[in-house]
Amino acid sequence: MTPVTGTLPPLAPRIDQLVGSVYSNLVTRLGRYDGETYPFHVGDTWLVPPEGCRTEDVTQASHPGLNTYTPVPGWPPLITAVAARVAARTGVPVADDEVAITAGATAGLATVLGALVGPGSEVIILSPAWPLIAGMTTAMGGTPVHVPWFGEVTDAAQVGPLLDAAHSPRTVAVYVNTPNNPTGGVIPRAHLEAIVAWARRVGVWIVSDEVYEDLQFEGTHTYVRSLAPERTISAWSFSKGYGMSGNRCGYVVGPRDVIAGCRKMSTYTFYCAPRVAQAVALEVLSPRGDAWVAAARATYAALGASIADRLGVPRPQAGTFLFLDLRPFVGDEPVVEVLDRCVARGVLLAPGSVFGPYPHHVRLCFTAVEPERTRRGIEVLAGLLGR
Repeated sequence: MTPVTGTLPPLAPRIDQLVGSVYSNLVTRLGRYDGETYPFHVGDTWLVPPEGCRTEDVTQASHPGLNTYTPVPGWPPLITAVAARVAARTGVPVADDEVAITAGATAGLATVLGALVGPGSEVIILSPAWPLIAGMTTAMGGTPVHVPWFGEVTDAAQVGPLLDAAHSPRTVAVYVNTPNNPTGGVIPRAHLEAIVAWARRVGVWIVSDEVYEDLQFEGTHTYVRSLAPERTISAWSFSKGYGMSGNRCGYVVGPRDVIAGCRKMSTYTFYCAPRVAQAVALEVLSPRGDAWVAAARATYAALGASIADRLGVPRPQAGTFLFLDLRPFVGDEPVVEVLDRCVARGVLLAPGSVFGPYPHHVRLCFTAVEPERTRRGIEVLAGLLGR
């Protein structure tokens, strides 16, 4: 006899507010494509980390206890090395208890929002923006407030009024990502100083996503922590600068009370970053890591410039992406139809709508596969776009 059971409770309401995949279901179609594919939708790199800094380089003999947990805040030697690195780069002292090692910057930013955002809170997001930050805000019970920024703000005098218009009594933080994913743009220092002045005036936190710090092609990266250490929580990652995205290791640095909250959030989510990832992260914080980054940056800059030139769009200032407004290419053709035509030729792009209110844009990652394959894919795309 079949037992009688009651109706199961529904899933938490917040789940219905989250998008299951930040990219389109065209990924499935790409997997069935019979021919060479060009997965330009995902932000990754074909490069591998430097020798001596790969997971296969770490063994039980060299790192006893490799199969065990580290402390929740992170492996102490890595925490100390990260604190020294951030202090040297920002010019602001960093104590070990102002650092949390996380399972990638993604987990790090999630713990930051978990520490700052409550039911009804609002987070201002300078857009277009890394797509997971809005979903994280929603998952924590808050509301993301997109403010069009890149390509819109050209003078520091615009900053205060623009942020004032988005601010409310429920605002707890402003999210700043420079160098930027998806645009490849860089926020000038004067604009960052204006953001800091505004945040101090209204009394909110600054969440600074700086995972592309080492991939700025011209000029010097400005660290928001250098401008406002008392209210800035910064996130970095070993994924982007060192080709370690699969390792899942990043870190956040900020005021110790916020970092204490991040560490609590870590305890109840991922617990700790993988020990092997932390071990190779420590290895890469060395001159060989610096040399690898310098070579990767030069390679990315040249590749990004050549692809931008081929498509007839501005060259990226940093990072691994182009953010393309399709209207000059295809007029009023809906983006979904363009994406459909592209995937039918093995090309997959990320729709601009996942990065904010950008229904006419797409994001293209030019480092996801090796350069020769990337260039072949760009030729296919150029043909589809009438170039």
